[in-house]
Amino acid sequence: MAWKPFSSKIEKSILDAINEAEETCSGEIRVHVDEYCKGDPMYKAKNLFFHLGMEATELKNGVLIYVAIGDKKFSIIGDTGINEKVPSDFWDSTKDMMLKHFKDGDIDAGIVTGIKNAGEQLKKYFPADDTKGNELSNDISYGS
Repeated sequence: MAWKPFSSKIEKSILDAINEAEETCSGEIRVHVDEYCKGDPMYKAKNLFFHLGMEATELKNGVLIYVAIGDKKFSIIGDTGINEKVPSDFWDSTKDMMLKHFKDGDIDAGIVTGIKNAGEQLKKYFPADDTKGNELSNDISYGS
């Protein structure tokens, strides 16, 4: 059986946050959760970004939230289209908001906060486009 750290209720709250954020923008948000990350979480997130095909969005507006629960590490990255438009401190400020929840042991609230904040920025720079459809799966992906 595959490792799944979240209850169905928590998983649903994360998926609902992704769906709500993507309704207001043309960006694509994914969440990947590992139990452990032996190295740098940013390096892992960058590799996962390409492994999950997130660079394939037409407007280069994918966002990946990566969390390694057991090691208490995480990273959030966006594709080139986003990075050209958001403020230079955007990812750090989003991580800070998430970290407040993580420090309280509230992993799912931290992830949802990151999703919502990313969605707000994506809405500003990549408004909803009904002709585009959903380019990437909204499912949470899991490692081990």
